[in-house]
Amino acid sequence: MKKYLVFVIALTLGFSAVAQKKEIKTATKEIAKGNYEKAGVALDAAEALLGSMDEKYKSQYYLQRSIYYLNNGEPDFSTIKKSIEALKLVTAPAQAQGVKDQTLNLKAHLVNKGSSLLRTDEYEASSGYFENAYKLSPNDTVYLFYAASTAVNAKQYDRSLMMYEELRSLGYTGIEKNYLATNKETQVEEAFGNMMLRDLSVKAKSHINPKDETTKSKFPEIIKNIALIYVQNGDNEKALQAMAVARAEAPEDLNLLLTEANVYYSMGNTVKFKELLEVAIQKDPNNSELQYNLGVISAETDDLESSKKYYQRAIELKPDYTNAYINLAALILGQEESVLEEMNKLGSSAADDRKYDELKAKRNQLYLDAIPYLESAFGIDPSNYQAAKTLANIYSAVGNTDKYKEFKALSDSLKPKE
Repeated sequence: MKKYLVFVIALTLGFSAVAQKKEIKTATKEIAKGNYEKAGVALDAAEALLGSMDEKYKSQYYLQRSIYYLNNGEPDFSTIKKSIEALKLVTAPAQAQGVKDQTLNLKAHLVNKGSSLLRTDEYEASSGYFENAYKLSPNDTVYLFYAASTAVNAKQYDRSLMMYEELRSLGYTGIEKNYLATNKETQVEEAFGNMMLRDLSVKAKSHINPKDETTKSKFPEIIKNIALIYVQNGDNEKALQAMAVARAEAPEDLNLLLTEANVYYSMGNTVKFKELLEVAIQKDPNNSELQYNLGVISAETDDLESSKKYYQRAIELKPDYTNAYINLAALILGQEESVLEEMNKLGSSAADDRKYDELKAKRNQLYLDAIPYLESAFGIDPSNYQAAKTLANIYSAVGNTDKYKEFKALSDSLKPKE
């Protein structure tokens, strides 16, 4: 009886091994032929035998299961994750090449899907695909950079910060060497995957003017984004610490300088903001935006003469700078309030009457001084309701009836609907 039992157990174990091998072999063959329905049936049958399966067959099963998940129809994100998890369970040395090939296929799918989602502004989903491409292939840190960047676009700031901090700890720079040559037929400069391909094309005389280019480091951008996220989260001190690191890495980077200035502005430190903008202007004296921003901050700190100078310089650099014209007019008209206060304090004496007439003339001159700037702004932007309305009010105040009627009609036609 004992021998009989041993024989039955041995026979059962032998049958199980044959069944395992058969189902996995069937699944492999059907996947190769693209028959995923049949492959799925065979894999399900093999899965029922996993408990007694040896490591070699288990590795074969998980590899085929991973391939099945990736290629059976149009896999969604959860299915792709199942494919990745199955691949992690492939441990047999005999499957090493299969793992390598499947890893490349999964990575290509994740990156392609992430890129297509990015083109349709589906940032959150895109970020998830890029992040999983990085997790699958940690040496490809560029995918972590893409995941962090798209997470920012998705307004997932905390998640993005975590990824940017990981990039910082890894010392990621994103510096690449590009191999370029000009297509003789199209005269368009083209990039090649490596130096050998470029040099072969030059040797074949289909391309000319070979050159190598090294891309700029992405490290300052990473630190800048870390700082901006800290600002977004209200942690200004950490933002400034991050900016200090970035500025030390790229002291001539104007964008970093302006980002640091904006951090101080968000903290309410307008003195430091203005100081850094003035440094920026020294680096880029022909930047109209910088001149304009200095005009704004000078006006906020009641430095009206400097503000006027910066606005005029902005217009000199960019003659169609509508907002600079409007702000110049606002600077002038802003002086009206103090004139009116002085007028309202006057009594009824003859001296007060003379002073009143002087102040009235001064206020009238303010209006006349503002008109050219407002008309310039309206000439550049004829849809500017506020400029037209202000001009109508000014012309009414100075007694120019024709101009008042002209700009009143224009402002009425442009008035936003409530």
